[in-house]
Amino acid sequence: MRSRPFTVDRRAVAGTREWPGPHPAVIIARLILLVLVGTLSVYATQQPSRVIWAVLLAIAAVPAVLAPQHRVVGPLTRFAEVILIALAADVVVMQAAPGNELFRGGGAAGAVLPYLLIPVVAAALYRRRLETGILLGFATALLVGLAVFDIRLPDRSAYLVVTFEWLLFGALAAAVTDALQRTIQDRRDRPQPYAEATRLLTQLRSVARQLPGATLDPGGLGEHLIEEVRTVARVDRGAVLSAGGGSRLVVIAQMGVDHIDWETALDSDSAISEAWTTQQPQAVNRSQARSHPGGEVCALVVPLVAGLRTVGLLAVEADTFGAYPPAVAAKIAALAAPAALRLEAALLFDEVRSLATNEERQRLAREIHDGVAQELVMVGYGIDNALAVLPDEATDAAGELRLLRNEVTRVITELRLSLFELRSEVDRHGGLTAAIAEYARTVGASAGLRVHMSLDESTARLPSAVEAELLRIAQEAITNARKHAGAANLWVTCAVDPPFAQIEVCDDGQGITDQRPDGRYGLAIMAERAERIRGRLEITPRNPNGTRVAVLLGTSPRRGTLSAPEGKNTGYVH
Repeated sequence: MRSRPFTVDRRAVAGTREWPGPHPAVIIARLILLVLVGTLSVYATQQPSRVIWAVLLAIAAVPAVLAPQHRVVGPLTRFAEVILIALAADVVVMQAAPGNELFRGGGAAGAVLPYLLIPVVAAALYRRRLETGILLGFATALLVGLAVFDIRLPDRSAYLVVTFEWLLFGALAAAVTDALQRTIQDRRDRPQPYAEATRLLTQLRSVARQLPGATLDPGGLGEHLIEEVRTVARVDRGAVLSAGGGSRLVVIAQMGVDHIDWETALDSDSAISEAWTTQQPQAVNRSQARSHPGGEVCALVVPLVAGLRTVGLLAVEADTFGAYPPAVAAKIAALAAPAALRLEAALLFDEVRSLATNEERQRLAREIHDGVAQELVMVGYGIDNALAVLPDEATDAAGELRLLRNEVTRVITELRLSLFELRSEVDRHGGLTAAIAEYARTVGASAGLRVHMSLDESTARLPSAVEAELLRIAQEAITNARKHAGAANLWVTCAVDPPFAQIEVCDDGQGITDQRPDGRYGLAIMAERAERIRGRLEITPRNPNGTRVAVLLGTSPRRGTLSAPEGKNTGYVH
């Protein structure tokens, strides 16, 4: 069954109809002032027929009520109202009753001029600042012009005084209305973090379920893009890179038989740096990999641009000159264009997930520290007090209490290590290997393990989400060795050379087959984490005894497979 295409109504997104209706306050004000103008006009002239001006203003107001924000009808209607007000004021002044004390001579204009507030305030209410200024200028020129050139006016000075009063009232009313509109809009636009986050995450959940393949994995999307490019051009090596913080990019996916040391520095003289800066494809006859042995090569680097922002780069190479002529480069760029938005969505999703995960870990650490940990400490103090006041002859009870005190101390130590694990983050230590080394040292010192470490990390970085998962896998492997292996030695080996990584944790304990069921649960968690970053988890026996846990990302590093030494130690820390 064919799916119905999904379309978005632009007007629905804006949240308004094409010609929004009038503001309720404007309608109420119009009705009140129309009644006031009609009443005061009749009173000033003592002629009931002068109510005709209120009727004409009501007729002129009809288009303003039906289409106040129409870019043609709205302004024309308001200008027509100003003209009617000026004519009505002129006529009412000339026909004012001689004995009328309230509206004498030119002051009779005050019977009509209050309605001048309506078109001026309406324009300000709909945020037409330019129109508001023009309306005020037009009304001033029209009313003053009538005062100057109409020789029939009985009291020109009084007429001008009343006119300027109401023009001033109109300007003040427009200024107040505009200020209120700005205040309301600012409050409306002010971010509401939790409400906005809830709305966006709900939308993200719905959208993620409808994605092709239901994936928001940057690495998977990058590999898919490289495979698509291989269908239209020769590709001997390829990679997708994204921003990694600072002046370096990170490789999130690549294709090639051997290890490729891509140029990831943005301050280098390379096509990768040029494509990132200019947002234009770059085709050169030199490799973008520092590890390339030389020879004929053609490289094409295509920026992945979403909107105005470069979110990544696609780099492909072929071992022949002229592999990417303009026609082929255009095809590759056409394939890369839609991938940019997908990659940006995946990277943002990774960032949001990492932020949410880290915040939850910190929250759990705080709750454990302020709750269970403090209560256990108080229990330990209670046992110490009981031992202090226990009679000397109660040796059996004292022995039981000391066993209980030792168990409480052990649980407190476990909690402290759990808190350290929850609070450990890669960036806090400056790199993945540094974070793993710090955790291994802390655990080894608390458990009496001799920790042997071999660390090898390049200056390039893995994506932050990948580093976080590798750190958690290493922590789980070290924790399993401490809790369940009964080992005396622990070997931690880290080789990180993005996009490759290999982390090994070995012990000389009792072996994986004899571990407790809760240790098996930790292994399942490690397998899930490795699968999430498209890595491979290996759990094998270590000769002559113990267990080897390794997680590998990408193909084997060029330095070869790493493993803990079986006979001799390269060094250790306590």
